[in-house]
Amino acid sequence: MSLRIVRCLGYCYGGPAALDGVTPCAGPDVADQLAGRARPHAPPIPVADATGDPVVLAGVLGDEDPWRIWAETVSRRTPEAVRSEVAASGLRGRGGAGFPVAAKWAAAGGSPDAVMIANGDEGDPGSYADRLLMEEDPARVLAGLALACFACGARRGLVLVRSEYPRALARMREAVERARADGHLGHRPHGGGAGLEIEVVAGAGSYVAGEETALIAELEGGRGCARARPPYPTDRGLWDAPTVVNNVETLAAVPWILSRGAAAYARRGTPGETGTKLVCLSERFARPGCHEVELGTPIRRIVTELGGGLRDGAELGVLQVGGPLGGFLAEADLDVPLTERDLAAHGAALGHAGLVAVDGRIEPLDVLRHVWEFGAAESCGACSPCRVGSRRGLERARSGVPPDAAHARMLRVMGEASLCAFGRRLPYAVRSLVGAYGERLRGWGG
Repeated sequence: MSLRIVRCLGYCYGGPAALDGVTPCAGPDVADQLAGRARPHAPPIPVADATGDPVVLAGVLGDEDPWRIWAETVSRRTPEAVRSEVAASGLRGRGGAGFPVAAKWAAAGGSPDAVMIANGDEGDPGSYADRLLMEEDPARVLAGLALACFACGARRGLVLVRSEYPRALARMREAVERARADGHLGHRPHGGGAGLEIEVVAGAGSYVAGEETALIAELEGGRGCARARPPYPTDRGLWDAPTVVNNVETLAAVPWILSRGAAAYARRGTPGETGTKLVCLSERFARPGCHEVELGTPIRRIVTELGGGLRDGAELGVLQVGGPLGGFLAEADLDVPLTERDLAAHGAALGHAGLVAVDGRIEPLDVLRHVWEFGAAESCGACSPCRVGSRRGLERARSGVPPDAAHARMLRVMGEASLCAFGRRLPYAVRSLVGAYGERLRGWGG
């Protein structure tokens, strides 16, 4: 037997949590569950729709059949028509980068060797939206991936599932077998396009492996470390084939768009950032869970109306948005709309849109140490700025001694010279936290 500390198991709404082999244990009595004094159990994810007509949760909260949309699309439309429809919808990646989906598809389209990857390596503490979709509506994820393959001319699709999500892994594999048996996969499914096969692969337990080049390296059997770009994966990706990596939530929106039309999707959200987003609320909220909201929804509404504020009448210290590298907001800044542009203007980022409430009773320096601990533990070590900088940042935060000019230079080098977004975003997260706490952390942001 062995004991391993992990950053997140996808039970941020009902922690603390542990994984005993493939059996999840969560809740206040987690120690009793692990010791055999209580039956192992984990609460289901609370789910709610705040849009009136859910897009991504259309199957979780309704009965929309995504494979029907897949069958109608491949038998009646062309790949070009599918790309045009998705382009007109304005759909952007929901994994953090926010790149236009249709443009990514077009960059790899036309090659018979193209590969599509559904990225289910959801590693942001505070986010469990991908786990929800893979466990509760795996058919939607697969149909979205199949539609993306059709749009790109790809004959092979892969789904990478976090190793910490054993139930999601099993559900996705069952869904693939069912889809194959029902004729949705294989040779010329529904008489359209080329053949299509989908494989489900377990991840190797690395946060950085969620970055697309690191994910590809992991699938090839190497270490999950980021690679320099160019070449971009759409030119040379998995085994040097043109490769498109889309987040699970991104792909789950595609069947709805092709069923209802681009205009219906584009009317959601804001003109610059259309559509909806799954927002995950942590266990410190009175009503934690996964909510589908329109982009542009004020974060204060999500926190107070949907989340019910903090449990036990606690006061909010700061709000972490979009994962450990996304950024932090003070209570006074909660009126910011949930868009990448507006959050960036406040020193934060949309990311996976997980909202983690930090209780006002927690010391700001403890939160800062936590950020640096995460950075030092999860850095893949492929580049010196991130590998060395994250450790030095942690040492300084643990010492409690206010930083000097050398610390400020280190943050600047990390932000400019790190190989991937992990190292580049870490200084921004630190500065965002310092800004949110104001005088209580003055000087720690360099």
